[in-house]
Amino acid sequence: MDMYDKINELYDRKRIIELGGGDERIEKQHEKGKLTARERIELLLDEGTFVELNPFIKHRTTDFGMANLEGPGDGVVTGYGKVHGKPVYLFSQDFTVFGGALGEMHALKIANVMDLAAKNGAPFIGLNDSGGARIQEGVVSLDGYGQIFYRNAIYSGVIPQISVILGPCAGGAVYSPAITDFVFMTDETSQMFITGPKVIETVTGEKISSEDLGGSKVHNAISGNAHFRGATEGQVLADVRRLLAYLPQNNTERPAVEAVEEESDERPDLADIVPFEAIRPYDIRKVVEQVVDKGSFMEVQAEFARNIVVGFSRIKGETVGLICNQPKVMAGGLDIDSSDKAARFIRFCDSFNIPLITFEDVTGFFPGIKQEHGGIIRHGAKILYAYSEATVPKLTVILRKAYGGAYVALNSKSIGADVVFAWPNAEIAVMGPNGAANIIFAREIAASDDPEAVRAEKIEEYREKFANPYVAASMGMVDDVIDPRETRIKLIQALEMMRTKQETRPTKKHGNIPL
Repeated sequence: MDMYDKINELYDRKRIIELGGGDERIEKQHEKGKLTARERIELLLDEGTFVELNPFIKHRTTDFGMANLEGPGDGVVTGYGKVHGKPVYLFSQDFTVFGGALGEMHALKIANVMDLAAKNGAPFIGLNDSGGARIQEGVVSLDGYGQIFYRNAIYSGVIPQISVILGPCAGGAVYSPAITDFVFMTDETSQMFITGPKVIETVTGEKISSEDLGGSKVHNAISGNAHFRGATEGQVLADVRRLLAYLPQNNTERPAVEAVEEESDERPDLADIVPFEAIRPYDIRKVVEQVVDKGSFMEVQAEFARNIVVGFSRIKGETVGLICNQPKVMAGGLDIDSSDKAARFIRFCDSFNIPLITFEDVTGFFPGIKQEHGGIIRHGAKILYAYSEATVPKLTVILRKAYGGAYVALNSKSIGADVVFAWPNAEIAVMGPNGAANIIFAREIAASDDPEAVRAEKIEEYREKFANPYVAASMGMVDDVIDPRETRIKLIQALEMMRTKQETRPTKKHGNIPL
């Protein structure tokens, strides 16, 4: 035997590992509309850039007949490669080997590659397709999950972490995605739940399908556990690539600035998009489209808490995070879910040096017994906390209404906004003219011969005094009242001015956000 024989043996061994669970199981995976672990990696990464790590790792369990089962790669493919020419680290669970179940060595492979991602300051991506903990290995598989959860938490805010759910994800397995920054799911073929339909039926008697319990639509629209979904795995992986283009590699970098075409930054249509009457609804996305670089808006959690719109975009090639009230849903009021959604997004952007722009048109925090008993005080406080804590450039544009505590919470000067602009029709007040007049002038209205006429007169009086941006501007709470058509120009100037912003916070271990 010579060196060439040894080399041939190496390639033979690698070919066996690359086949995973074998042709029959690969075929079954394809029949379900799912790709294999390696096919997914090829779609996600730049062509020819994948480098595999630890392919020869094997399980070492002898219980329950496991001694005779090979399990190539121990059910997971790990390694690194490039997306848009920049390094990323990843794992891809192989459902064709032990149903992708996580055991001791499977977890070790994932933990190793997570550590490498953190040491090298590169994003980490998990492609999840697993039956959960490997029961045959008992408590060591649970310990393996713990090793991963710990790293998810410790590396949070250090490197971007993305979870892609491409199959079942049950029990403890769902907590790793929940700690990561963004969760992607595929329609029909991916699910997440703590306890599956059979257990729920046994314990509570409730009958439900896997898809209705924890499918992509449920987690994107109802629970808010996921951020994106796609019809196919190809679409989902393309969206992951798109998201990465907005993000820096780690918390010490800023996102790359993209080249942009030269064009006029004045936007004449902005004068007409927002209805002048304060109670008329409109779609805030139409304002966003006019202000940002063409086609650059990538909405996050588009189907969840739709009364607030958040997402990434570019202004003159620079990545920004947008937080926008949506007047066409719940009149743009803030509730429990929208508070959670906004706060988490704000904190992500602050972690990774992405400037924040807030488009404000808010009536207030949403009233009601359900909201109060559900803890709107605690949840609403998360927005205040997140904006106050953030040290990235923070800009606000008040488009129309900014009332009460919601005005304060949405990046007002008092909680640290760097620049606040207001359109000339903006109303900045403790509450709307109708409610305010009824309280302030209650006695005069009640004592008059024509209460309705007096009420109308007093509403108008309050509107003239407070329903404009100039009172706030005269006190320095608004930096400038701007022509709506110049909104993009003003934001470009402000972002340029804020590019060298440096701001520190008191030294501490960490704060205690009202969770």
